[in-house]
Amino acid sequence: MLVLNDIIGSVNDDEIAEKLHHLGHHDRIEFIRMNVADTARSRQKVTTDKGTPCGIALSRDKRLYNGAVLLMDEQRAVVLRVNEEEWLRLSPVSTDAALELGYNAGNLHWRIRFDGPDLLVALEGPAQRYIDRLSGLIDANRVTVVQP
Repeated sequence: MLVLNDIIGSVNDDEIAEKLHHLGHHDRIEFIRMNVADTARSRQKVTTDKGTPCGIALSRDKRLYNGAVLLMDEQRAVVLRVNEEEWLRLSPVSTDAALELGYNAGNLHWRIRFDGPDLLVALEGPAQRYIDRLSGLIDANRVTVVQP
């Protein structure tokens, strides 16, 4: 198992980008795909796109991000690719419904953002799981699921 215990830098750093360009011509870049929620974990086992088993063991002050270079030497590089995040769009029909929806989302510690009057919830599992938790509001037609 390849142990990755540091972040070398970003694919956007000029010096690193030049080295990655060279390694890429020789098909020596391996990518780790990861969901956004997993970037908060400092210790985890993963596998690169070329099948190399890896153990990520970062200090707690380091945070994984899209484009993080976890290994780079003359033979290969290992780069993190974060999957695009999916969002559930919820539309409250009134101010009261919006307050109750916001209360529930906060109480359940969901990661959210706002888009006009709509509340977007970052999906860290099946959308139905979130919809089920809000069934009272949805069944009462106080909140509409715009995008499942």
